[in-house]
Amino acid sequence: MLLAGAPDVGMLSGQITKLAARTRLPGRLLAVIAVLVVMSRTVSSYGQYAPPALAPPPPPPPPQIVAHPALRNAPQYTMNVHGHTGDPVNIAFVGSEEELHRAMAQAGWYPADPITLKTSIRLVADVLERKPYPDAPVSNLYLWGRVQDLAFEQPVGNSPKQRHHVRFWRSAEVDANNEPLWLGAATYDVRVEISRTTGGITHRIAPDVDSERDKLIRDTGTAGGLSLWYWVNGFHQTLEGRNGAGDPYRTDGRLAVGVITVRR
Repeated sequence: MLLAGAPDVGMLSGQITKLAARTRLPGRLLAVIAVLVVMSRTVSSYGQYAPPALAPPPPPPPPQIVAHPALRNAPQYTMNVHGHTGDPVNIAFVGSEEELHRAMAQAGWYPADPITLKTSIRLVADVLERKPYPDAPVSNLYLWGRVQDLAFEQPVGNSPKQRHHVRFWRSAEVDANNEPLWLGAATYDVRVEISRTTGGITHRIAPDVDSERDKLIRDTGTAGGLSLWYWVNGFHQTLEGRNGAGDPYRTDGRLAVGVITVRR
């Protein structure tokens, strides 16, 4: 079957016979010329042929997520100095300490000052005078039997009595890339009080700890600090409780895990 526009071979053969009778050109040479004409016209016809559209290739599979090995036996709650349950663990990051500092800085979170007499006096004074203190100290909580390794915060308004903040503890176990897991407890502070148990200065937290977890993942992801993040569903079986200061909290039970972008 000929394509549209292809030459009629029978008609062309008759024309070649008549041409051979009127000219002195050998028949074989005329046959070769005829073949070339047929090929040129056929190629031209193919150039006008549009193949059917192909279906687009399937999307690439999502990246395979391998959970950090330290999550297998990760504690779900922090503890205060008296061994009472503190704030719930609700967030984690995978990466080196340097990478965590960089991701938090890009997201606009400040490292907290250590608790000293000087920083404690400044915290009280700035609360009373409504002066900002973006790296105010945070009280100590415990995980894996030790005080937090790092703490970060983001100020709200002109007073340090309200702020977003998170404490982190580094896991002893590392993953296949030799990266530790930083388990964290992120909460929102609503006011400052004198602790009834320790006599020191402490903050009281808002009950919706999930909002603070979601904000921190959103801040670090939007700032470009994460290569990916995922949920650990059912991390908490008990969805409501009180921390060591008696503040109520509630959660959907999920742990958010962010994998920090590696830049070497």
